[in-house]
Formats: sequence, C-alpha cells, structure tokens
Amino acid sequence: MRNFDYSHLKDRTWDNEILSYVAKIHEFKGKQELYFRQKPVELERLVEIAKVQSTESSNRIEGIVTTRFRLQQLVEDKITPRNRDEKDILGYRNVLNLIHENYQYIPLKSNYILQLHRDLLQYTDLSYGGKYKTSPNEIDAVLPNGEKRILFKPLEPYETPDAIKQICSSYQQALDHEIVDSLILIPCVILDFLCVHPFNDGNGRMSRLLTLLLLYRNDYVVGKYISIEKEIANTKEAYYQALAQADLGWHEGTNDPEPFIKYMLGIILKCYREFDERLTISEKSGKRSNSYDIVKTYVNSTIGTFTKRDAMENCPSLGSSSVESALKKLVEDGTIIRKGLGRASHYIRKDAIE
Repeated sequence: MRNFDYSHLKDRTWDNEILSYVAKIHEFKGKQELYFRQKPVELERLVEIAKVQSTESSNRIEGIVTTRFRLQQLVEDKITPRNRDEKDILGYRNVLNLIHENYQYIPLKSNYILQLHRDLLQYTDLSYGGKYKTSPNEIDAVLPNGEKRILFKPLEPYETPDAIKQICSSYQQALDHEIVDSLILIPCVILDFLCVHPFNDGNGRMSRLLTLLLLYRNDYVVGKYISIEKEIANTKEAYYQALAQADLGWHEGTNDPEPFIKYMLGIILKCYREFDERLTISEKSGKRSNSYDIVKTYVNSTIGTFTKRDAMENCPSLGSSSVESALKKLVEDGTIIRKGLGRASHYIRKDAIE
C-alpha cells in the first residue's frame, strides 16, 4: 500500500505562482478580523447566501439537483425532501452547518470523518453511511461513443481504513511541526483523500466539506461567506484536469500534487477577492452613499446581464426592498435597461448596447 508522509513537502521548492498565491491569501486573511468587527450585518447575509450556493453547487457537481425554490426551502428547513436528490441535498446542508458552527471541535480523524459521512447520507435509505467502502470502486468517464474508460483506480477496500488513519496522522504531524504552509498542505491531503476514494458514495462531496473544515481550522474562513463549492462547480473541467495531472503515479508515490495545489489556491484567492469586493462596495460608493449609490457602483463594475438576486448578493449591506428601489431608479434614469418580466426579469447596463 502507498505510504502517506507529508514530511517530504519540506524539501520541495515551490514556484513563484504558488508563493504568490500564498502571500496574497495571507494578506486577505489579515483583513478578516477587521471585517468581523466592523461589518457583522453584511457578514450574516453573506453566510446565508453562501450556504445556499455551497449546498447547490457541491451537489450539482455530482448531478444532484432540484429547483432553486425547493433548494432555498430545504436550506431554510421549511420543507421535507421528496426524492433521493433532495435527501442528499438536506444531508449536505446539515454537515455544512455542523462544520460552520463547530469546526474547532472537529479534528481530522478517521472516526470524525466517518461520522460526517454518516450525517451526509442520513436521510437516504443507503446502509453504508458512516462506513468505509466494502467493494472496489473506480473513477471513470463515459466517452461520446458510450464506451466507459477507467481514469483512476483507488485503493482496495481492505487498504482504506489504514490509509485514512495515515493521512490524518501525517497531516497533524506536518501541521504541528510547521513543515509547510497549511495552504499547501491542505490540497495535498484532499488529493490523497480523493485518490483513496474511501466511500461507496459521497467521496466528492466529502472532499469539499473536508476542504472547508481544514481551511476553517487554519483560520481561512472565507468559505463561510463566499462559496468555494460554487467556484469549483463553475470551473469543473479545470478541477478534474488538475486532479488528473496530480494523480499520475500516485500509487507509486511519484505523483506531483502541484497542479491541484495551484488550482485550489486560485479558487481560494478568487473567493477572498470577491469577499473583499462585496464588503467594500459601500466605501467605494462614497462616505455618504445611499442604496442607489451602492447598487450603481455594483452595476458599473458588472459586465453582461444581472438579476436582482445578483445585486443583493453583491451588496450585502442592503436589504431586498432597498436593492429593488435602487434598481427601479437606475432604470428610470437610463443607467440600466430591464428585460423580461417577473422571475425572468434581468438587467443590463445601457452603455453596453449603445
């Protein structure tokens, strides 16, 4: 069986791209406490937006979907699931909430991983929630001609429990001895978790939940406010490509995790930039800005069409009625044009079509 030991990372030389990512993320991390003290209302709204987006996106990557309305209702605990997809969605929401609220008390240990997986599948009729796989699994793709191609063969079931324990132990040792920056260490752990593929079902969703857990435990909490899962879903092809490059030679221990590290650091940095943008939009509108000024600042920075929901997500200091009123004024003064009716309505800057 492959040996898991992250101590070798201390001997690696990282290129300028990775070092630049790490430095910029550290810089944004330094601003977190300031935002926590100064913008509690905006942060609370961002949390609610991110919960919905994370739950929707992480499940969508796996082909698990429902309508936007029912998704919102499920996340807010206003309805019960009516099919397998919605049961999976509800399970993800619960584990996401658990990590948000208790990450300090959820160490990366085998028994905790099993318990999180149990809760992920708790509403389904599957019997293997909270248990490592009992039969071999594989990562494959279906070609256009219908042929199935095996992309990666994970560890065998009998190897899995020890592998996960090794990963957890080696991660903690690397963290305790500060062998490498945690931003580099975390993607290596998630890559190994995905290559082990320890469960019969839910490996992808668990990997994204564990990513959030490890980031939070290292004080990188941007995923609570800006959905990391959404950014992964929006770049799904690049995500799978980075994994495919990083797992070459994995069984022999000769693989290079750098492509996956770069991909994940790029996603984290993008989320931090969006976090900063949303929380500073009112300042960019001027010291005495009102809702009209704030929404107009957002509009002027937006390319393409946008909806009222988009404006609300990007102007977290404003409520629904304030955003709606601002959009109405922007239409009236000719700054934007409204297209469509009801839920299908959206907006575009007038100068985009002149």
